[in-house]
Amino acid sequence: MSLAKFVAQTGLSPVTCWRYRNHGWLKTIVIAGRHYVTREAIEEFNRRAAAGEFAGTLKNPSAARNRAGV
Repeated sequence: MSLAKFVAQTGLSPVTCWRYRNHGWLKTIVIAGRHYVTREAIEEFNRRAAAGEFAGTLKNPSAARNRAGV
């Protein structure tokens, strides 16, 4: 499946998908200069996301202040 179609079907932003690819969380293949996502890569990504492997804390200081009520 093309990466653009994956973005459209999942509702993720293109920037978010770029970040996921950059971190190695979403594996893509390049054919003739276009990025594609295999079924296996989608299944692995969904499995890892459901297991909470990508959960983390916000690195945005203003968001941390907002949570603290400051």
